[in-house]
Amino acid sequence: MGSILIALALAAAPQSSDKLPPANPLPPPTSEEGQVLVPINGVFAAFGTGDAGGMWRLVFPGGRFTAAGGKGIRRMSFNEFAARVKPDAPFQERITDPAIDIDGNIAMVWAPFTVRVGGKVESCGIDHFDLIRDNGQWKIMNISFSSRTTGCPAQ
Repeated sequence: MGSILIALALAAAPQSSDKLPPANPLPPPTSEEGQVLVPINGVFAAFGTGDAGGMWRLVFPGGRFTAAGGKGIRRMSFNEFAARVKPDAPFQERITDPAIDIDGNIAMVWAPFTVRVGGKVESCGIDHFDLIRDNGQWKIMNISFSSRTTGCPAQ
């Protein structure tokens, strides 16, 4: 009987080609960490629909984007960036494995990202978000990111 159970267990065990990637679950949305991700995911949703106005309730008006990539350091205000987000040219940005640090009413999120345009990987890098909790709601103060077009994940 014991050898039958062992044989069944071995037969059910995943083969080397069936390995799953390690689990890196996101924090539950009700946790403080999950709440920090709410404005980030909201901004990404606005980018995905080309809704520049949709990001304004999630960011501080005086905030900035700073890109560090092949074209050197580029800075733009949220206003300047919003002018580039158009309904006829939406893009999809996703982060994975976010590292989240919170101290009182400030938070920092650091995460790898991938940007797709028309389903095709356009760029990738690391996003860094500075957030402030204002009247109980997290808002993005600044977004800094590295950017490259090679070595990006295909998924």
